[in-house]
Amino acid sequence: MLKTLLRVKPVEPAAHVDAGEPVEGSLQGEATLKRTLTARHLILLGMGAVIGAGIFVVTGQAAANHAGPAIMLSFVLAGLACAFAGLCYAEFAAMIPVSGSAYSYATLGEGMAWFIGWCLVLEYLFASASVAVGWSAYMISFLTTTLNLPFPDALTAAPVVWEDGQFIASGKLFNLPAVLIVAAIAGLLYVGVTQSTFVNAIIVAIKVTVICLFVGFGAMYVDPANWTPFIPENTGTFGEFGWTGVFRAASIVFFAYIGFDAVSTAAGETRDPQRNMPIGLLGSLAVCTVIYIIVCAVLTGLLPYTQLGTDKPVVTALETYAKLTWLKTWVEIGAIAGLSSVILVMMMGQTRVAYTISRDGLLPSIFGKVHAKYRTPHLSTVIVGVIAAALAGLVPLSVLGELVAMGTLLAFATVCIGILVLRRTKPDMPRSFRVPAVWFIAPAGALICLGLFAMAFAAHWLVFVLWNVLGVAIYLGYGMRHSKLNKRA
Repeated sequence: MLKTLLRVKPVEPAAHVDAGEPVEGSLQGEATLKRTLTARHLILLGMGAVIGAGIFVVTGQAAANHAGPAIMLSFVLAGLACAFAGLCYAEFAAMIPVSGSAYSYATLGEGMAWFIGWCLVLEYLFASASVAVGWSAYMISFLTTTLNLPFPDALTAAPVVWEDGQFIASGKLFNLPAVLIVAAIAGLLYVGVTQSTFVNAIIVAIKVTVICLFVGFGAMYVDPANWTPFIPENTGTFGEFGWTGVFRAASIVFFAYIGFDAVSTAAGETRDPQRNMPIGLLGSLAVCTVIYIIVCAVLTGLLPYTQLGTDKPVVTALETYAKLTWLKTWVEIGAIAGLSSVILVMMMGQTRVAYTISRDGLLPSIFGKVHAKYRTPHLSTVIVGVIAAALAGLVPLSVLGELVAMGTLLAFATVCIGILVLRRTKPDMPRSFRVPAVWFIAPAGALICLGLFAMAFAAHWLVFVLWNVLGVAIYLGYGMRHSKLNKRA
């Protein structure tokens, strides 16, 4: 049993591959993923995943309840954790450029690989569903308040809500807009990754334009007095302002960065991944961090931080100034576009992780089937789309947001540890990108991620354990027996 859990997948230097290779399929005549993505595509994918709920929701709530104007420092701390993990991701993805490269048992063994893969399922599947619920709220607000169009109230939310530790009937039927957006994006991903990244590029352009408008016009109304005190005095409770509040807010706004690692899941469809994966990962992270800090500075300068704890902090700030109310509609459009691209990248990441796990034999082969014409994991896309749509339409996902972050943090920490293992076990393996000061950055990245994991989510350990018990059952019942390494033995 222990030998099975620790068996390691052979690692070989990755050849430099380019667009369209292989075009005809594998040597066995089987259709494979098509390499079409460039560094620009990857940066836009990262921006598409990251710039969304973080700017339009999380910033205001974290500032109002924990950090005040120092929310800017919280984003720096969260960005630092992601940067350390991102450097390790870059070396790992460039060295082993396969779809879902966070998942690999070339380092810590098959058992740990399955655990990380299962954490990634938690991250991508539930993140896409929960963001779809947020997309629905913005869309309904846009339709009913901006366009004055009626929308059936019974179709605006899940049939139950989670309150005081129990499910309570909401009086609704299901969340129709959330179901529709998941179905639309699943259809887009079914057709092909090239078309999907083209649409994503348009969406990123829209929301970055909206953000630039907010920063440009909002900066003219910033009152520096709202930045004083920059770090509000602690209330006496851990995490409520002061430096503990800054760190607590960092663990919350970490959710804003969830998704940048999804860039690595597209390694199997990337031209020259040895060069383009590091550029895509680190480039998207750097751009998004700068954008977040600038938006936070303007947001907390427009309105006292105590008034930003709403579901729409950017709109709340704009409504305070009569001359800026025209921006409200554009911000709603930007939020809708931004959350759409987050769903797209999350669902793409989920299907590619399932594809790679299936190719190793740990999931049924249906998840690894590639469409002969579109060259996408089409059956996996359909299955993921159906599950995500059901979750988005029927289940209240407020508590699952923290579970999503937990899965991500553990995946990040394991990648950091895995790089050290490979440096020790495969020191001569070609590395087109190497983490600088790896013996500091990799352990620091792992420790920071594990620290945020423990700090923020202690209340949800039981649910997280139950999720992983389900994962262990699937591995023991199917994956262990069908593993390709098991067949080699």
